[in-house]
Amino acid sequence: MSVQALPGLPKTIRAAILNRPMEVETIELPMPEIGPDEVLVKVMAVGVCGSDVHYYEHGRIGPYVVEAPLILGHECAGIVAAAGEKATRFRPGDRVAIEPGVVCGRCDACKSGRYNLCPSVKFLATPPVHGAFAQYIAMREDFLFPIPDSLSFEEAAMNEPFSVGIHAAKRAGLQPGTTLAVMGMGPVGLMAVVAAKAFGVAEIIVADLEPIRLEAALRLGAAHAINIRERDPLAEIKRLTGGAGVDAAFETAGNPKALQTALLSLKRGGKLSIVGLPPQDGIELNVPFIADNEVDIYGVFRYANTYPQGIAFLSSGIADVASLITDRYPLEKAGEALERARTNKSGSLKVMVYPNGIE
Repeated sequence: MSVQALPGLPKTIRAAILNRPMEVETIELPMPEIGPDEVLVKVMAVGVCGSDVHYYEHGRIGPYVVEAPLILGHECAGIVAAAGEKATRFRPGDRVAIEPGVVCGRCDACKSGRYNLCPSVKFLATPPVHGAFAQYIAMREDFLFPIPDSLSFEEAAMNEPFSVGIHAAKRAGLQPGTTLAVMGMGPVGLMAVVAAKAFGVAEIIVADLEPIRLEAALRLGAAHAINIRERDPLAEIKRLTGGAGVDAAFETAGNPKALQTALLSLKRGGKLSIVGLPPQDGIELNVPFIADNEVDIYGVFRYANTYPQGIAFLSSGIADVASLITDRYPLEKAGEALERARTNKSGSLKVMVYPNGIE
């Protein structure tokens, strides 16, 4: 039951659903019902994430298996359409970014502020929780954040991968005036460049094998871009830092060799944030190097307490993140959007889906 709602809301909605790997169809569903503390959001933009592509292609990510038809999409923003009777923070018509992981708020992880580690999290588009490739979704109001009119829905949706970069920066304690290497320039790696810039890092060195991604990284604030097809990234990082190495390194691609390079690129006392998830559990790392150089290693799982800060950074115009959006699809072509993201690594940066039409 809601006490406030936009006039003329439909009784049914359209959603793009993954029936099985590589098969997506558009279906009609009843309008979601909202609880007393929930808000109904008209979804205006959804970014296609690497996890969406993985579910689309393989039907699983590690222990998370698509066992029933699933609506994908979790990087999203939209307009408040209705608010439950106890939802007091938003009114119909408000523009919002959606943090996609709703947590319990009661466990030790939540109470300590590390709610990204909540064992009861319900994360959009993580089986069996449906995601945002739908015209409307219901969300608990404390996971919605207001966005200014100056910030587009696409940019607000990108606050989700941006939050991963912010969290990695916080975990590694990035400081102004330091140096950073980022391995992997997919959307998360590119947004990590923006996060590092926001945290005052003086020199950002990036590595990837796709020219379009390296060019984007330079536009966003990287000082040096290394094409690993042409140059050895470790040797180049050492050269650029006078043999010392960098203060911190992020690995965002989930590539074992990239992780090993990121580790060895560190100066003594350096910090490594592991963001990307490799396909295998065990990876060989140079333990004497870690011990002898007192390297600090941080696992990075999603993010916590980043959304307001991310929106503030993006609203400041710190970087032209809108330039990363290379492909736009209506909801009815969500399957084509996923296929584009899966197959066009050399030409696409960020693929965006518009459940209520491309404006």
